Amino acid sequence: MPKSIFLTPGPSELYFTVPDHIQTALRESICEISHRSKQFENVVRNTVSQLRTLLNVPEDYYVVFTGSATEIWERSIQNLAMDTTYHFVNGSFSQKFYDFSIALKRHAVKFEVPAGQGFDLENLEIPAVAELICVTENETSSGVTFPLSDIYKLREQYPDKLLIVDAVSIAPYADLDLTKVDSMFFSVQKCFGLPSGLGVWIFNEKCVQKAEALQKEGLAIGTYHSILSLIKDAKNSQTPSTPNMLGIYLLGKVAEDMNRKGVKAIRQEIDYKAALMYDVLSKNKKFELFVKEEKFRSQTVIVANLESESAPLINQIKEQGIVLGGGYGALKARQIRIANFPTHSKETFEKVADLIEKY
Repeated sequence: MPKSIFLTPGPSELYFTVPDHIQTALRESICEISHRSKQFENVVRNTVSQLRTLLNVPEDYYVVFTGSATEIWERSIQNLAMDTTYHFVNGSFSQKFYDFSIALKRHAVKFEVPAGQGFDLENLEIPAVAELICVTENETSSGVTFPLSDIYKLREQYPDKLLIVDAVSIAPYADLDLTKVDSMFFSVQKCFGLPSGLGVWIFNEKCVQKAEALQKEGLAIGTYHSILSLIKDAKNSQTPSTPNMLGIYLLGKVAEDMNRKGVKAIRQEIDYKAALMYDVLSKNKKFELFVKEEKFRSQTVIVANLESESAPLINQIKEQGIVLGGGYGALKARQIRIANFPTHSKETFEKVADLIEKY
């Protein structure tokens, strides 16, 4: 039976070089060596170096590894806010980031709009007591993006607050200027096309200073994965505990592949595929684009409503060897979500566009 192609928004299709890299990792015993060995330090060093190139990470920003991006929701709140966090909420994942702050006994404030909508920052007033501003750059559940220009506007308006960006389903597509934020994080099972189980957390010295200040106040900032424990080992290209060594190795290799191709070319291909899919969906009367304002439409997670249940369409396209994502949460039954990640070929998108046009 031929392998299906997964256009689901995470986990998603593996990057096309991953199977070969897994074979190499097995030959080199990556899963068996000590995580304190020089061999594994070289793996970490290579992965961090490739990510710095791919994402244009400033040299004075730290790059560390966790079990998932979900973990980073918790760790960032523990390490970066004593009392008050501020959240932009327009879907299930940005809501969960907010919920984590509540669960950790912080005073969480949110600016909430309905799923499918972006934020108007014109009359925004973030409370003076807010320590941490939490932005979900790409709301995977609803296909809404937070424009880079608006992220930069937040930095200009609130230079003294820590600004953290959840880039889970958009890195490395978005050309985010990391010098304009204090922290950014993602997981690897979406745009990077890797098996799940690895989070990447990037942050600056201001975040370190905040974590140190909270610790001095006697506040719990996490155990084995606090900012302070992570950077202590990261300085030696190590991790506090035995990590997902295969995941770190594969991330370095895929980032190397992407650097070889060029991030500019990757972004251009994603733009082409997004334009194609949005065009065909907008022209078929059986579909309605979920995100009405074009400037808020994600290029990497495309979401559309159907006039009836989405399962027949998803099943029909699955018969052609391509798996689309369904809606999320309450909208699950009448939506499709189409991942547009670097590993998804233009030919696959053209085939899906043809099938949707005829549906």
